[in-house]
Amino acid sequence: MRASERAYQLLRDEIVRWELQPGAALAELDLAERLTMSRTPVREALARLVADGLAVPVGGRGLEVAPMDLDRARELYEVRQSLEVQAVRLAARRGDRDVFRRLADDFLAAGAAVGAAVAPADRSAYYALVGRFDDAVDDAVANRYLVTTMGSVRTHLARVRRLAQDNPARLVAAAQEHRTIAAAVADGDGDLAAHATHVHLHHSLENVLASMTLPTSTPTALRRPA
Repeated sequence: MRASERAYQLLRDEIVRWELQPGAALAELDLAERLTMSRTPVREALARLVADGLAVPVGGRGLEVAPMDLDRARELYEVRQSLEVQAVRLAARRGDRDVFRRLADDFLAAGAAVGAAVAPADRSAYYALVGRFDDAVDDAVANRYLVTTMGSVRTHLARVRRLAQDNPARLVAAAQEHRTIAAAVADGDGDLAAHATHVHLHHSLENVLASMTLPTSTPTALRRPA
């Protein structure tokens, strides 16, 4: 892996995992020293983060991690709603039904497993399953423009979802919702898949917004103003 790619992946992951929180300075020299590489690959990585919208210029003072607040979360979900509803409709029409039938079965099992998980780390298999579902939808839609746009939105949604991942009850419900979507796609029922996706995203946004208003579970930069 090229040094610039490695720097990009490391910094992107730190931003998504909130190890680098909104407003954190992204100083090229400091990062180069921390990542033990020259400034050129770090500069290239930072340029990509700016292009992704994960880093923003700060009036002549370099770069910092892009903000994330309630309004931005709502905006992301508005875009996500349009994209994913269309995507599952196309997947129901064009996708491999056996692939989505297996995913539906996997989500059924995952609902029980994630509810019984003791610690957040124990739920990693569930998050990986959601990633497999997203990949299957991307493959099924056969539309490079839609896939590219969804990928960009998912990058930012990954930051938002970190706020609500530790809610076991919501994860169980989300697994059930994903199972309904996958089963509908497997049956070629685009209308049901679209409706189930709409319901899933509505519940997901409600949970995220509720999490973002809880001071004990929310980074300071995201707490609702008094």
